[in-house]
Amino acid sequence: MRADLEIIQQWIPQGSRVLDLGCGDGEFLAWLKTNKAVTGLGLEIDAENINTCLTKGVNVLQQNLDLGLGNFDSDSFDVVVMTQALQAVHYPDKILQEMLRVGKTCIITFPNFGHWRCRWYLATKGRMPVSKFMPYTWYNTPNIHFCTFKDFESMCSNGNMQVLDRLAVDREHHNSLGARLLPNLLGEIGIYRITRRG
Repeated sequence: MRADLEIIQQWIPQGSRVLDLGCGDGEFLAWLKTNKAVTGLGLEIDAENINTCLTKGVNVLQQNLDLGLGNFDSDSFDVVVMTQALQAVHYPDKILQEMLRVGKTCIITFPNFGHWRCRWYLATKGRMPVSKFMPYTWYNTPNIHFCTFKDFESMCSNGNMQVLDRLAVDREHHNSLGARLLPNLLGEIGIYRITRRG
């Protein structure tokens, strides 16, 4: 299992109802079903990934996240998960509100574009960063909303969302002392657990 998913699974209670947005090949939901007895459903847009989910016994629907989650009732799930997709949707604030409408808590991961390597690359080369971590050029990237941890937390505060847990990790998903002390500068990936305030 991917290292970020190993971290996330610790925040998912045994036997809970889980919705995984952009579930890919269903690896995570299959693991949760086997190891945590969750009732899971994945949303995915790629037909090949959907076929792989089905071969793994993962319940999946083909759905574009930009169209919202209107086909689900409020509080249908205990946990809604979205890994490495927030920056690729057209309206991150709206999808987060929808996630919190259909789920009690949400777990989100996304790259931190305020990381020192991004800042250094932009400052010294005068171009948008390209690296192993962010291998796309500005014109072919699936990432359409670049944000930092501070940006995300400000959006949560303005949107009546409460951050329950936060980890700032490097590309190997290690949570170093530096990333804990200066997350916006030294964390490459944010892993957040949020809920509705009040």
